[in-house]
Amino acid sequence: MLEVKTLDKPDERRDFPRGHLEAVHMPDLDFAVATFEPGWRWTESVAPLAGTKTCQMHHNGYILQGHLHIRMDDGTETDVGPGDVFVCTPGHDAWVVGDEQVVTYDFQGQTAREFAKKK
Repeated sequence: MLEVKTLDKPDERRDFPRGHLEAVHMPDLDFAVATFEPGWRWTESVAPLAGTKTCQMHHNGYILQGHLHIRMDDGTETDVGPGDVFVCTPGHDAWVVGDEQVVTYDFQGQTAREFAKKK
């Protein structure tokens, strides 16, 4: 099997307060590019759509631009920025740090298929 898609023509776009997600769907990979504007916070922008207190998605991510702060439900927290590759398990909040837009790549089927979808 060989399949190629371009982010110039995503299969899907989801808009939510202060951000959006564009995704391509393939048989063994869903790839998403999420853009978060300054002031974006998961608990404010996405929680009302998800219907959960914190994000319950697993993320395999790469930060292309900007800085994001992630706080796990157990209190563990960190900042991620350009060039950082991260794994974040379900049970977290995240928000944009500073005045720069965050652009993150997510290599996870669950995120591309379910993130910011109204439940």
